[in-house]
Amino acid sequence: MSQPAITVEGLGKRYRIGAYVSSDMLRDHVTSFAKRSARTLVGRRPATPTVDARELWALRDVTMEVGEGEVVGVIGMNGAGKSTLLKVLSRITEPTEGRAVIRGRVGALLEVGTGFHPELTGRENTYLNGAILGMGKDEIRRKFDEIVAFADIARFVDTPVKRYSSGMYIRLAFAVAAFLEPEIMLVDEVLAVGDSQFQRKCLGKMSDVAKAGRTVVLISHNMGAISQLCPRCIWLDGGRVRMEGETAVVVSSYLLETDPSASGDTAVTFPVDVDKPVQLLEARMIGADGVPRKTFTCDEPVVVELFLDVRQPTPGLYGVFQVSRVDGMPVLVSYSHDLPDNPLDELEPGRHEIRIAIPERSLAAGNYRIACSLGQGERGSVVVDDPGVIGSFSLNDVTTRRGNARIGYLSTLLEWNVTNVAPTADLTRSRA
Repeated sequence: MSQPAITVEGLGKRYRIGAYVSSDMLRDHVTSFAKRSARTLVGRRPATPTVDARELWALRDVTMEVGEGEVVGVIGMNGAGKSTLLKVLSRITEPTEGRAVIRGRVGALLEVGTGFHPELTGRENTYLNGAILGMGKDEIRRKFDEIVAFADIARFVDTPVKRYSSGMYIRLAFAVAAFLEPEIMLVDEVLAVGDSQFQRKCLGKMSDVAKAGRTVVLISHNMGAISQLCPRCIWLDGGRVRMEGETAVVVSSYLLETDPSASGDTAVTFPVDVDKPVQLLEARMIGADGVPRKTFTCDEPVVVELFLDVRQPTPGLYGVFQVSRVDGMPVLVSYSHDLPDNPLDELEPGRHEIRIAIPERSLAAGNYRIACSLGQGERGSVVVDDPGVIGSFSLNDVTTRRGNARIGYLSTLLEWNVTNVAPTADLTRSRA
């Protein structure tokens, strides 16, 4: 049995905030001397070493394994220790305790332009990064045209990268990391930069990398990307592993805890903004019996009540109602102006109640979020009110054979109409 590509045992990384740390590096001595001189010039006393400096554990007691060829996502709030973990794995920083064993050649894309020298051109940085990854010159040359084409920087490949935009920087950095084929890829929030077209290219390329059997550790706040690419996921919370397992389960637990709309409240109210001509003031969910709740079965409708305050006539007003899985994947979208008569067009000033019912047997069991917005104009050129996520609910499937084990987004009970088109005697004669 092959060994894991990454083994982490009891890993911890501690930072001392405000502490004086001695160093033997000439750069640090020069910097320290300059700071002391500057304080003297402005009449401030030099800082003295802090005895009781506050400690911050960015990572604590992290234990995990990533198998060879496995794609693992790492999620968590800002400050949870995700980037610190990848910096330790890529040998940028040393752990305070524990150990991390890496078996294979590592390519790290931790931030925009990691490993790039600003004075070198795109071409030179590509060869430099390839050499750092252990690639030979001929190997880099074979991949060079693909890298430039993917990054879409052909016109600027011989321009110093310090003149690149952030989008060009990240495109080239990702292309180098992906096409030079390290055995292990460490990727931190690459999808947070760049336009939607580039993000789709990244997802496609990372999917190809995963299918090729290379090991990938991906950090992202994009739960859709994590769910699409990573069969397994690790949730970091406060520097510790909070949960580890199947991505759908971990992502669902993470989003339900961190999503403000996932509280037990069945109604959500929004701050009044008198500058808006029309505003959503309250949203709540009720059952068919009119009782407010957040848990339903697949065999009953989910009714969403919206309360609007119309302060002035707004011709062409329309609403957008969206239901998404907790990983951000939209599964149902409704526009009021798709109806033959848009019920929101030319509403009279005053308070209005709107009811939208999600029919029974539409959605599969699972956890969902609801978003709503108001727009005006033929193509939504004007946003009137966009409160974002206005609530969440859960569906349980208790009457079908598979229950909550059903996969997919829909649980519609389709008709299976069977007609005997050939009697047995006819089939016997046809075989003869």
